[in-house]
Amino acid sequence: MLPDKDGPGVGGGQSAPGAEDPSVGLFREYLRLRTVHPEPDYDAALRFLDRIAEELELPITKIEVCPGRVVSIMTWEGTKPTLKSVLLNSHTDVVPVFQEHWKYDAFSAFKDAEGNIYARGSQDMKCVTIQYIQAVRRLKAEGWKPMRTVHLMFVPDEEVGGHKGMETFVKHPGFQKLNIGFALDEGLANPGEAFTVFYGERNPWWITVHCPGSPGHGSRFVENTAAEKLRHVINSFLDFREKEKHRLNTSECFTLGDVTTVNMTMVKGGVAYNVIPAEMDVSFDLRIPPTVNLQDFEKQIKQWCKEAGDDITYEFAQKHMNQNITSTDEKDPWWSAFSDACKAMNMTLEKEIFPAATDSRFIRAVGIPAIGFSPMNRTPILLHDHNEYLNEHVFLKGITVYERLIPALAGVSAFPDEA
Repeated sequence: MLPDKDGPGVGGGQSAPGAEDPSVGLFREYLRLRTVHPEPDYDAALRFLDRIAEELELPITKIEVCPGRVVSIMTWEGTKPTLKSVLLNSHTDVVPVFQEHWKYDAFSAFKDAEGNIYARGSQDMKCVTIQYIQAVRRLKAEGWKPMRTVHLMFVPDEEVGGHKGMETFVKHPGFQKLNIGFALDEGLANPGEAFTVFYGERNPWWITVHCPGSPGHGSRFVENTAAEKLRHVINSFLDFREKEKHRLNTSECFTLGDVTTVNMTMVKGGVAYNVIPAEMDVSFDLRIPPTVNLQDFEKQIKQWCKEAGDDITYEFAQKHMNQNITSTDEKDPWWSAFSDACKAMNMTLEKEIFPAATDSRFIRAVGIPAIGFSPMNRTPILLHDHNEYLNEHVFLKGITVYERLIPALAGVSAFPDEA
């Protein structure tokens, strides 16, 4: 097959031999929309989703949660609409690119001879958006109807923390009205044969430690300087980092999501070479697994600051405290529907805590079980990386996966409290 031949833009039907699958054509069309920070073209995404909703003959609701930040929801009403619904969540935005490091234009959706599609968002997470859409398209074409209502939700601003997206929307009456019982959201690729599923996330804490000290002339031995305190603070944080790294490297069963990562990301202070500064600041990005007692962990930080010297203070730019995790017990009806459907497709699942952060954390925080899952195996993890790509065959297999998962989840029997 010749590289980079454009197929038809839409539709879910079969393509002629040698022609591009229409689902791949639709995926590449969506990848070309420049929903990239710092100025994502959300209007282009909204127009695209309007067109899709029309094709699927599904009603679409738009809710502006913050100025210029619109959540779109397509709703496929179930035959028993009073039951709790199933949410298929995805975000429309993508992270910035450094084009000089890319083989191809990051928004051209170039396809090479192997069928690898290069574009920002190919893994994170425009693939999943189109997989949901095409699975629904196929199920509708087959005449299948869900018992539980299925919502396809498309949210902005996940890549910049979700404050003007999902974090705000979960508190909105429009979200409560959806009556969600279970959610699917994004996961990560897996380079091996298995598929990774995420049932919880680490809590991001972004902290700045302020170290005041005695100022003075750069030619003297001044006591109690900000730099000495700063060094002590940095050593405490980075010694802890080494311990956690050692735990990860020496344990057979730990993944990155099971340990606390600590990274020093900013240092500030000083005005001139020959002036000892009156204050120096250091900032850290901490990601804390749900197994850690957060109150005890903050006590540890206080202790490090106290040991480093007098008058040291700290403040959080971000401090997530919710540690809800989603049940992966075989007796749990949602999990068992998900995992049984995967087993029926001979898929091996690896359960993990997500090492970074997704919109799932806001969904879990309001008490809704959520699983992070992107059906991409045999694929290197390239989200946020240069030359992010996804192979078209892996992408197409993912549609088939959702074609099984959606009926399994939408068919979960009514719970006693739903009767």
